[in-house]
Amino acid sequence: MPTVNISLFSGRDVDTKRKLVAAVTDAVVETCGVPPEAVTVILTDMEPENYAKAGVLRYDQLKK
Repeated sequence: MPTVNISLFSGRDVDTKRKLVAAVTDAVVETCGVPPEAVTVILTDMEPENYAKAGVLRYDQLKK
């Protein structure tokens, strides 16, 4: 049973998340040959202060 974890910056609306989950599920079904019921997608909303790249918080990058 495939499980897909996706981390996103917070702020996306529910319709966008619905489309993302449907597209990811379809891709896993096609690629792995499993039924949609076997696919779990976990979305995690991240605040910019909880993500860093190259030692700099995304929060600080947005303030520039």
